Amino acid sequence: MIVPKFEGLQGRAEAQSWPEPPQVLLQRLIHRVDQVLLGKRETVTQLLTAMLAGGHVLLEDVPGVGKTMLAGAFARVLGGEFKRIQFTSDMLPADVIGGAVWDSRISELVYRPGPIMANIVLADEINRTSPRTQSALLEAMEERRISVEGETRKLPEPFVLIATQNPLSYEGTNTLPEAQLDRFMMRLSIGYPSMENEAKMLEQYASGSRLEPHQLRPVLMLEEWLRMQREVRQAHVHPGLLEYMAKVTDATRRAPELELGLSPRAGRDWLRAAQARAYVEGRRYVLPDDLFATGEAVLAHRLNGISAGGRQVSEALIRIMRSTPLPASIAPGQAAGRQK
Repeated sequence: MIVPKFEGLQGRAEAQSWPEPPQVLLQRLIHRVDQVLLGKRETVTQLLTAMLAGGHVLLEDVPGVGKTMLAGAFARVLGGEFKRIQFTSDMLPADVIGGAVWDSRISELVYRPGPIMANIVLADEINRTSPRTQSALLEAMEERRISVEGETRKLPEPFVLIATQNPLSYEGTNTLPEAQLDRFMMRLSIGYPSMENEAKMLEQYASGSRLEPHQLRPVLMLEEWLRMQREVRQAHVHPGLLEYMAKVTDATRRAPELELGLSPRAGRDWLRAAQARAYVEGRRYVLPDDLFATGEAVLAHRLNGISAGGRQVSEALIRIMRSTPLPASIAPGQAAGRQK
């Protein structure tokens, strides 16, 4: 049985209590975004989980299913500064991170900030630009800083990058390098709406009652969001779960159907995502179900299979997660999620 220990944590929480439980605020946030992207509550929850964990998200799907709308809705309910970068084939790194320009008034070069200098940055159709421009995001995504003209500048806090990309079979796209894919905490797919939700959406458009992202009001202040991110990292994780995670990552490196296993960064991101998932559900401790709920979204895009096909990679990951035994110190009933 997992028995969380919070001695120091409870004292800190009581010293600065919330006016209402954080999970109530987070569920309100999810509800507002869900009003814009109908019927995709689990995708909304996963995106919120990644952002709470301090991670970046890659939304990969066919055009027109609401990837940009989802990112814009989150930017509105969080109330931070939002910038959108529409990636094209002729973009340069300076179009992302900014650069030095000549100021004739003071007769010297001054830094002109690029759109990366914001709390929430939408990198729309990121795989339509060249690898050179994509590489401009690497330092920003991992170190939360950029280097321009030999000078390093920190990015605003919080900072999250939400990137969208069309499937690679589409013309004019470039494969994201492994180093960049590994910096995305989650890769999510929205998918087509159900017939009922699509009919409801069309009805809203017909009646003029459709809620658009720019109409949403902030649910949280940035200070509250940063405090939540700090509290997420205090969630207790049983040593047995850490052992299980290490066994899964090691198994991916030895699996015959995989040629590229998981990096240590993948394990760290999986841990942070599980802590955030527990926090969203109102817990200060992680359960096995938190690992199973976040595992595929956090890990699958970091793996390379021997044969082509993302489905094959996902199936291999799920098989490894299900076949890896949980330590005896964890109650069997707490592993129900692995059978789903």
